[in-house]
Amino acid sequence: MNDRAITRKQSQACGLCCTKLESFGVTIGKTEILRDINLHIHCGELTALVGPNGAGKTTLLKAIIGEVPHSGTVRFLDIKNCHTRKPLVGYVPQKLEFDPGAPISVLDLFSAGLSARPIFLGHSSRQREHASAILSVVQAEHLLERRLGDLSGGELQRVLLALALEPCPDLLLMDEPVSGVDAHGRELFYNIVSDLRQRYDLSIILVSHDLVMVARHADRVVFIDRTLQCVGTPQEVFSCDNIKRAYGFVYQQNIEGKDSSFEYKIKGVGA
Repeated sequence: MNDRAITRKQSQACGLCCTKLESFGVTIGKTEILRDINLHIHCGELTALVGPNGAGKTTLLKAIIGEVPHSGTVRFLDIKNCHTRKPLVGYVPQKLEFDPGAPISVLDLFSAGLSARPIFLGHSSRQREHASAILSVVQAEHLLERRLGDLSGGELQRVLLALALEPCPDLLLMDEPVSGVDAHGRELFYNIVSDLRQRYDLSIILVSHDLVMVARHADRVVFIDRTLQCVGTPQEVFSCDNIKRAYGFVYQQNIEGKDSSFEYKIKGVGA
């Protein structure tokens, strides 16, 4: 990682730097997809974005990274000099579209994404060391020489997460990054993300339908259905009537708050 990442790694979550979405909305043609989204995402905070299919979750992420036009503003308040600017955003998509049979390695992917040097000229030792160092942050340095087509779903998502961390972003966006990944892979991915937000003081927005994992790892949950419906801690949001109706569950948490479970009244609603 670069010097900026190292500095942030050494700091504690200050709670002062903040990514702000103000009066955020998306209208395509005559269809209003999102309206009046106001969110403050503080450094070191993992915010889970939940809602039914078609609620606008993915559209919100795409609008933040500039793929979809939007109204309103997105700004970053930097604790160091206390001025606002456009945040540096990292993005982990739900999946990567590529030919599984193509002879493309993880190192090739990193070289193409992080260097202007053509891949056919080979990889310099500096490129190799740089890619390996970034991959080590997500426990994936051993995948450096592997073909993309040979990776499991969880391994590929960790590679994409590593790419999103270079350069170290102010705001990290992840769109259902472990959809289709097995239980062990999901647990490993969430544990890595939880560690990263603390070590690098990252602001994170994660779209997920895995409510159990969200309850375990998220600091805040935002339930949207075209507009903000409920915002708060996992316990507060999962006790909200709007989300219960949308997902059809009863949320249960033990006294210590360590274990969470969901008893579904209507199987498959919101999945």
